[in-house]
Amino acid sequence: MSSDEAAPGGLPLDGELAVVAARMSGLLLSRETVDSVLDLIVSLAGLTIPAAAGVGVTLIDDEGGLATTSASGPLVHDADTLQYELGEGPCLAALKECAPLRIDDVTTDRRWPRWCAAAAGAGLRSVLTTPLVTEDGCQGAIKVYATAPGAFGPADEHTLTTFAARTAVLVANARARERAGRFSDRFKETLRDRDLVTAAKGFLMGRDGLGEAAAFDRLLELARDGGRTPAETAADLLAPRGR
Repeated sequence: MSSDEAAPGGLPLDGELAVVAARMSGLLLSRETVDSVLDLIVSLAGLTIPAAAGVGVTLIDDEGGLATTSASGPLVHDADTLQYELGEGPCLAALKECAPLRIDDVTTDRRWPRWCAAAAGAGLRSVLTTPLVTEDGCQGAIKVYATAPGAFGPADEHTLTTFAARTAVLVANARARERAGRFSDRFKETLRDRDLVTAAKGFLMGRDGLGEAAAFDRLLELARDGGRTPAETAADLLAPRGR
């Protein structure tokens, strides 16, 4: 039976969700922490929505690819993989439309015929999926699958929307941390390259009696001739030579 009663004001596991939210605060989240918190959200969603036979989170990567980042079991992985392979299904539609979607019975739904037929063959009947929305747009989706038709109702949609909001915070924090890390790495690399080029200019000025501008032009010429970057050429010039 679906949860058709009015959506509750709070969730049975709001205390646990508060702990999850606390763990998601700030940007210092390691990849391991992100994965473990996603697993916790999936577990809590499964406990809070009794009709769910499986729960999973799909995230969109920086290249636009899709991956089931966390799943409660093979049922979710298989159902998700079918969507990725066929290019259709409720999770993909929720991501495209950035809106919740529900299938009450895959045997009668006509929106995604190939996926619905395959899902029915695997024993699935109902689906509820909600996008993970941040200020940067739709970042992924959380979804629940059931083996009975009409398994999910308005209360379940309310519950999954709450989980989606918490998960979206996690995604936003994790990606902000990753962006900051990539920027930091690029910045450090830029500084190293600049220092190498500066040192190589000094080397050429001293060795060949060149001015600063002429030394830089000489470094660029060597880089072009060698098919390498100025920083790589500078590193080669400054490398210790064997006696």
